[in-house]
Amino acid sequence: MTIRATIGALLLAGTALCAPATWAQEVQRGGTLNFTAPYGSSVGTLDITASAEVQTEIVAHAMHRSLYKWNPETGKPEPDLFTEVSVSDDGLTYTYKLRSDAVFHNDKPFTADDVIFSYNRIATPATASPSANFISRIKGFDEVQGGSATEMSGLRKIDDHTLEITFTASQDPGFDLMQNYVPIYPSNVDGSTQATQPVGLGPFRFVEHVPGSRVSFERFEGFFGQDDQPYLDRLNIMIMGEAAARDVAFRNREIDVSVLGSQQYQEYQADPDLSKGLLEVAELFTRVVGFDTTKPPFDDKRVRQAVNYGIDKQLIIDKLVKGKAFPAVGFMPTTSPAFDPNAQGYAYDPEKAKALLAEAGHPDGIDLPVIANQNESWGAPIVEAIIPMLSKANIRASVEPVENAVLEDRITGGDFTSFIWSLSSGPDPLNILRCFYSKTAQSACNYTKFSNPEVDRLYEAAQQERDEAKRNDLIRQADGIIREEAPYWFFNYNKAVMAYQPWVHGLKGNPQELAIQDYDKIWIDDSAPADRKPQ
Repeated sequence: MTIRATIGALLLAGTALCAPATWAQEVQRGGTLNFTAPYGSSVGTLDITASAEVQTEIVAHAMHRSLYKWNPETGKPEPDLFTEVSVSDDGLTYTYKLRSDAVFHNDKPFTADDVIFSYNRIATPATASPSANFISRIKGFDEVQGGSATEMSGLRKIDDHTLEITFTASQDPGFDLMQNYVPIYPSNVDGSTQATQPVGLGPFRFVEHVPGSRVSFERFEGFFGQDDQPYLDRLNIMIMGEAAARDVAFRNREIDVSVLGSQQYQEYQADPDLSKGLLEVAELFTRVVGFDTTKPPFDDKRVRQAVNYGIDKQLIIDKLVKGKAFPAVGFMPTTSPAFDPNAQGYAYDPEKAKALLAEAGHPDGIDLPVIANQNESWGAPIVEAIIPMLSKANIRASVEPVENAVLEDRITGGDFTSFIWSLSSGPDPLNILRCFYSKTAQSACNYTKFSNPEVDRLYEAAQQERDEAKRNDLIRQADGIIREEAPYWFFNYNKAVMAYQPWVHGLKGNPQELAIQDYDKIWIDDSAPADRKPQ
């Protein structure tokens, strides 16, 4: 078996590359966990429906729940806020029996009204929610977006705990409706207040947000999970965008869990004590440089291809990323059931890049301004590394460093020529292909404004195809066209690494995003520092 096949098999099974050892030990209840939000120096909003940032998602997952939930061990969505579901013969209408034991943090019982309220709020154009992409297959979404309706016709309340949802395509809606970006909010709370005083029905209740420092939560006794969950009394999500700061805090035992960058990964691996507490997983993320495909010269695919040929991605992964990634062939990762094992990526060939530029009418080369955050694995440091490579291909690259929240706003708002980012590329390949569908809004996920009639045709056919194997074949064909059209420089698929203290238990190797953990299942033992151990 090839290395590629081995990695793919691991990921398709949702298996961590290296998971915490398990042993028979009685769970201890209580105590405080200091987790980390490592992707920036702030959390721009506490309303997850107003953000596409993982930084916000890390916080939101503590206090909110969606209709479905993601199981990182099976790699599939499963019921969360419902107990039963029936599906119509045409596969379009789902009837959910909702939980009767779920209660919001403001003591409001959870009902069908809350689901309808939440989804219609996300769909409303005035909300301008990046989450709209995930509910766009609900019948009536286009009418709400277009202003001819105020509510989606595909949402129907039968009674307080029975909800009918009609979709426009027959594929499993769980992949969309499990997302933390589409939580169920209480219908008796103005959605605008969720940005500062969030109310959810998750395992932890919001306590306070200290900007630039932390977001704190306390155990919610009314959580509908198992009687003894969550185990923790308190959860602090520490906002720590600087890898060096996380390293010092972790070594000083001030934080319990830390996401590692490339340099730290090497150092922790070499340390006999720190190496015992590493959790590794190959995530469903593809790192890319994206181009505005409507802006000259990047409206010409030959120019975009030239950028791909002008970068030695393997050298960057080996020397700069320190092996903490897998080189990307295209957008769809090896984890995807629609991945083509015979796909060929772009080889490093600066001479071919120059020839393509000349053919496209740019014999003297082009300028490539890239906006980027400071993330060492997919930010400004990577752009700085590719600048000298691209110069050999007559491509004059430059980097404009911005804060992560600014980066997100500019990408979703179309204020860029090119950008570098880490984009979700799983687990549902049809959902990912939607980001290359010409009718998908840029603010949702068609960031490059990509448009190709054949990809549109294949996507629409895949939407209607109920046979999974045939659907994946259609997606695979579309992915081949996308690779050839090159709306992105395809950089790598991420290997995420998390360091945890010896008193922390219950972490899972989540391939969707390692930093998203089920906090209700995490517990700490009495070897933790005095300020955090169970009393």
